[in-house]
Amino acid sequence: MVKIRLSRGGVRNNPFYRIVAIDERKSTKGKVLDIVGYWHPSKKTLKVDKKILDKWVKVGAKITPAVEKILK
Repeated sequence: MVKIRLSRGGVRNNPFYRIVAIDERKSTKGKVLDIVGYWHPSKKTLKVDKKILDKWVKVGAKITPAVEKILK
């Protein structure tokens, strides 16, 4: 099953997250199917491509609770 979840990047004490569509069996550092957007909490920036997000949700991808909380 495909899930839309966060993939952490950045350096210690300054995280940067990509919102990605990835197979749930892969690790968060694994190969992603598509990059939906990004979230930088320290700069309070969030960018999500709604077209890509809607495409994956139509196909049956599940959004994790963490991403759902960020999108609201």
